[in-house]
Amino acid sequence: MDRRRFIATLPAAMLSLGAGSFFSAALAQSADDVDTSGIEDMALGDANASVKVIEYASFTCPHCANFHKTVFGKLKADYIDTGKIHFIHREVYFDRFGLWAAMVARCGGPERYFGIADMIYERQREWLSGEDASQIVGNLRKLGKIAGIGDAELDACLSDQQHAEALVARYQETAKADDITSTPSFVINGDKFSNMSYEDFSSVLDDKLGS
Repeated sequence: MDRRRFIATLPAAMLSLGAGSFFSAALAQSADDVDTSGIEDMALGDANASVKVIEYASFTCPHCANFHKTVFGKLKADYIDTGKIHFIHREVYFDRFGLWAAMVARCGGPERYFGIADMIYERQREWLSGEDASQIVGNLRKLGKIAGIGDAELDACLSDQQHAEALVARYQETAKADDITSTPSFVINGDKFSNMSYEDFSSVLDDKLGS
């Protein structure tokens, strides 16, 4: 989806948190003019590991939630925590709700990001069950507060126009570069893979590691 059209779907309920000029400023920007240098990759593991895994996932994707519930924990214990791989989680924004979820997850900073992300995936059906956009924003705010983020900080994060623009532009840059068309997708040392079971994932990693 075009970045301008995508941001135009953000609801007034979200913008009322303090960014009254969000629409006009966002639509006035060309995607090529957005500075994405401040968008940090959220990563775990040894940055110097010989194998780098990039996961492209949407917080609203059921298959992504299932991967994090059934595969990611084992992957983290066996390959990330042991220093065998460097793991990067990149958000994909197929819809406005995925963007809001990412903004809440990132609101906690790199130290709390993966804990919040796990909770967002774990409770995906719950927070997406709102009857309207404002209720879904409220559900995400509740998760942020459970993670220890205060109301003022959540207000600032969810109404940050420049950050939202940069997140969407960065997503478009990286997804295009890695030819990402579905989620979850994985780029492992430059090779792209679709969703996998733990057994298949482990086999690919062991092959890359020369085990």
